[in-house]
Amino acid sequence: MDVMNSSLSAVLFDEKTIQNRIREMGAELSKVFADETPVMICTLSGAVTFLSDLMRYTAIPLEIDFLSISSYGNSSKSSGIVQIRKDIDIEIKGRHVIIIEDIVDSGLSLNYLKEYLFKQEPKSITTCVLLSKPSAHKVEVQIDYLGFEIEDEFVVGYGLDYAEKFRNLPYIGILKKEVYT
Repeated sequence: MDVMNSSLSAVLFDEKTIQNRIREMGAELSKVFADETPVMICTLSGAVTFLSDLMRYTAIPLEIDFLSISSYGNSSKSSGIVQIRKDIDIEIKGRHVIIIEDIVDSGLSLNYLKEYLFKQEPKSITTCVLLSKPSAHKVEVQIDYLGFEIEDEFVVGYGLDYAEKFRNLPYIGILKKEVYT
């Protein structure tokens, strides 16, 4: 862990802060969907840690599924081109869908996902995002439930990666520029 810690310039959110906010988000979702069984659709791989904790704090019946998209590759900036690598398996027509996303940078990926899933005629689509960088948004994006707003920094940990590394940090930190430039 020391090697990973030395690659960070700062810790933005410690474990306790993250867990407290996710607990609040789970309680909010439990109230809104109290009489429903929504489908949480998690974007792989970054949002898995978030989903894992969020679903434990959501006190209603729910189903989960996974969707893998790519717009980064091994870069620190989005290419702007979203590709689906793995589609969902659950039928969502007429169902309440909650998109679970780790981070919104440009907003292009989340908007693409919403458009893509709306074609499958769900009853509703709700977005639940751990982190958002408003200053990096290239398009207007609707986030229904948000963990934290952050500045336009490259962050890792708690599922977020750089070149598939750092996901296993239990907190979120800012990656030093010399690591990814």
